[in-house]
Amino acid sequence: MTASTQDYLKVIWTSREWHDEPISSRALAQRLGQSPSTVSETVKKLTQQGLLTHERYGDVELTEDGRRAALAMVRRHRLIETFLVDYLGYSWDEVHDEAEVLEHAVSDLFMSRLAVALGDPQRDPHGDPIPTAEGRLPELDARQLSEVDDGEHVRVVRVSDADPALLRFLTEQGIGLDVLLDVNERHPYAGTIKVTRDGEELDLGLPAAEAIWVTTR
Repeated sequence: MTASTQDYLKVIWTSREWHDEPISSRALAQRLGQSPSTVSETVKKLTQQGLLTHERYGDVELTEDGRRAALAMVRRHRLIETFLVDYLGYSWDEVHDEAEVLEHAVSDLFMSRLAVALGDPQRDPHGDPIPTAEGRLPELDARQLSEVDDGEHVRVVRVSDADPALLRFLTEQGIGLDVLLDVNERHPYAGTIKVTRDGEELDLGLPAAEAIWVTTR
């Protein structure tokens, strides 16, 4: 399977991970930074290979074989991110692009040994669940901080890695995985939420609150 095919399958799978909505060919082209004609041709080829289903002008979906291959790439990506943070001293805002390259360059044997060396972790540095070698995802019952009511006490369990600048901002605010927060006040019309971390009160904007996923502690 080529690196391009792996990228397509992974992007299609991850596009549904956060919002559970199918992705169109146009949206896929935007995510991959490719022309619509290139994406259309590739989707047609992958459909013929039994990895995708795609109705004309409709959404793109993974077949069972496509989903299995996509999860294998997600596992590679997240294990490599974990390795970069735990062993090489990368910060959580630096690892995504490195993992994008390395996930295509290492063998299955390397990945199996890396998983053992890391202790078969269930989540990566951003809290994203790491699929097992059999393609199962650890369950994560979490909700966005933006949906939490005033007065709730929560634990950060996942943060979107879509924006490195946002990850750096959260680091500056002392917010990371397993940090405890008290939700004080939501100001929906101002687009802010006031929280307390370790006795310090912080104001977070809606983009930050939507990127943080929490569980009730």
